[in-house]
Amino acid sequence: MHKHHSALGLATALRPVQPVTLIRPHAASRAARFFVEKFPGRSMYAVKANPSPELIQILWDNGITHYDVASIAEVRLVARTLPDATLCFMHPVKAEEAISEAYFTHGVRVFSLDSMEELDKIVRATRGAEDLTLCVRIRVSSDLSKLSLASKFGAMPGETKDLLMAARQAADALGICFHVGSQAMSPDAYAQAMERVRAAIVEAGVTVDVVDVGGGFPSTYPGMEPPPLELYFETIHRAFESLPISYSAELWAEPGRALCAEYSSLIVRVEKRRGSELYINDGAYGALFDAAHIGWRFPVQLLREPDSNARDMEFSFYGPTCDDLDHMAGPFMLPADMAAGDYIEIGMLGAYGSAMRTAFNGFGSDETIIVEDEPMASLYVRMERAPASNVVKL
Repeated sequence: MHKHHSALGLATALRPVQPVTLIRPHAASRAARFFVEKFPGRSMYAVKANPSPELIQILWDNGITHYDVASIAEVRLVARTLPDATLCFMHPVKAEEAISEAYFTHGVRVFSLDSMEELDKIVRATRGAEDLTLCVRIRVSSDLSKLSLASKFGAMPGETKDLLMAARQAADALGICFHVGSQAMSPDAYAQAMERVRAAIVEAGVTVDVVDVGGGFPSTYPGMEPPPLELYFETIHRAFESLPISYSAELWAEPGRALCAEYSSLIVRVEKRRGSELYINDGAYGALFDAAHIGWRFPVQLLREPDSNARDMEFSFYGPTCDDLDHMAGPFMLPADMAAGDYIEIGMLGAYGSAMRTAFNGFGSDETIIVEDEPMASLYVRMERAPASNVVKL
């Protein structure tokens, strides 16, 4: 894989015709070390956020040993890439064949569930195994997060007592897990969820061995600047310590976005300008799915030498396909003199950008280049105005 010093240097030297994915291994390494050193429990990477084998290896090399897998394909991927990793099958609804293969072929012992039907399925598929860690997922609020995950999964309050008691009988270790939603903007999201955990434990009267606070740990984007992650960790630790659980109980988390968002960005070329609309060569069917379909605002910057002196204005983007839905409303703040032929870096696409990419209409690019400059935004380093390639225009 090619390497370049910076996004700006790459754009001006190579002037690529197709979109180019930039990866920053040092950023992923830094995020992994941060969670390993500061989270007061075990951090397992949520593979769905970015299933790149290279990224998975980087996280492993920096202390992430457990991986949250959501499908048998993810189980196979991580087992193939990291034979010694611990895999946790945390999707609450799984095919019985997937459970069986995960258990008997890949050594998976941790499974999530949110219903009696799923518990029965796990017991059948593992032939009544006695070495299971079963994590009952309970439903909690997503009100403090930018993307809700409160509708699809999670046992309701009236269902948790019987489910926890039944899972306790089938499990070697019993866990409770939840998900506060993606991009939680306040540590209070976890404090509130932990109160639901407390109520569930008290009602069922069971011994709980694992409390898994799931994902939701944020990254920073324009208009979404969260508090420091240490405040989330402190809130979770206080709540965990106050739960009616044994002294040996374990605290787990499933960071995805927070571990990989800063790993990757994208260089695109402007093919046409129409007023405040820029036609670029990647879009909704490429790495910008979230920008199109949920209105996510990613940081952007012009890659031009010399840099523009024009004031910033609001732009929207159209992607390269023939589809009107290939539209990213933004607004994205860029210099008012943007023109066809200019290059733009779109940042913080390590989370879900690569994972959602398609080749619809024949567009897209697999070209990936390592760069050594810092990501456009970070929760792990203090960014200061330095070279033009590091400027964040929010």
